[in-house]
Amino acid sequence: MREPFPSRRAVLRSGAAATALALLEACGSDAEPSDGAEPSSAGASGAASPGAGPTTAAPSSYAMPAESRPHTRTFMAWPALEEVWGDRLPAVRADIAQVAQAVARFEPVVLMARPDQSAQARQLCGSSVEVIDLAVDDLWARDTGPTFVTGPGGLAGIDLDFNGWGNKQTHTEDSQVARRLLDHYGIRRVQAPITGEGGGIEVDGEGTLMATESSWVNENRNPGKSRDQIEAAMKDLFGVRKVIWFTGVAGQDITDCHVDALARFAEPGVVVIHRPGPDTPPDTWSRASDQALEVLHATTDATGRRLRIVDLVEPDLSGAPDPGKDFLATYLNYYVVNGAVIMPRFGDKASDDRAAGILADLHPGREIVPVGINAIAAGGGGIHCSTQQQPEAAGASAAPSSP
Repeated sequence: MREPFPSRRAVLRSGAAATALALLEACGSDAEPSDGAEPSSAGASGAASPGAGPTTAAPSSYAMPAESRPHTRTFMAWPALEEVWGDRLPAVRADIAQVAQAVARFEPVVLMARPDQSAQARQLCGSSVEVIDLAVDDLWARDTGPTFVTGPGGLAGIDLDFNGWGNKQTHTEDSQVARRLLDHYGIRRVQAPITGEGGGIEVDGEGTLMATESSWVNENRNPGKSRDQIEAAMKDLFGVRKVIWFTGVAGQDITDCHVDALARFAEPGVVVIHRPGPDTPPDTWSRASDQALEVLHATTDATGRRLRIVDLVEPDLSGAPDPGKDFLATYLNYYVVNGAVIMPRFGDKASDDRAAGILADLHPGREIVPVGINAIAAGGGGIHCSTQQQPEAAGASAAPSSP
């Protein structure tokens, strides 16, 4: 992650974008109301099913499963706006299609697309990927979609009130994705009392959560809220007992340093951490990695277990063409699916092979599937950012509501 200014991709800088942001500020907020009403914006697919309205908090018996637990499906989104991606949009869409096809080898994939773009998405993704008409702005389903928890009542989706990473990017449609998707599938929606993104949390499924202060204890998401208040909400929402905080980096990329590009749980008690290459000069991002490493060495998880830490060194891109200032050069943004790990391939064969070997050791019994995503990475994201798992749960909805 090497982004010198707030841009995960080409953030809209046009006068129209500035006007839209001013209108949002004048209205107070573009956040979704929590009264369960159907949003009035065009482009939603499906209707709310009875009892699918929000609650203010998840029952304490609900918890977010580890990503390695079985999935019912994976959700993805089709990048919609040329204003965001410019002339890179065709290459980004090709990358998303490749990721969707790779995941679809192992579990169902549902890709959300604007109705006027769904035919193209179906053509590029092929018959193995289900495409539904549901309006989106961008491809980052991890952040815009719901984050799922499970419990005795089955499945619920946490709506984290996506606000464009602190109003850094237009999100007229993306702010509605969690609500619309949960309504479409008739899944209970839980309106979070905090604002954030799915890429900003990492859980081990046994009571421990990792997060960066920079992406949560930040006036652009949670003004006036202390770390303790945010942590209390996280414990309630995600069913965890301990939160491990890293400092992160504020204001240097659009996510304010999401944890899913810094540290991940390979399994309970085992953390894999992004590390800079041996010849990388010290900078903001390497210092963030160093600080996270210090925290991990000094802490325990929710069970009191000391953590085993595994380094995942970034690729060596020194001999490649300049990838651009927003390029997310990390193998850590991989995605664990049923029976496999979908990982990024950057073209540095030695680094790619080394990372694949480490991930194979960390995830025994799963096939390692490298996918080239340089167009997505040039926008500051990766495979994990573009996917969101729906975990298996007793009583979970298996089919969408009738439109």
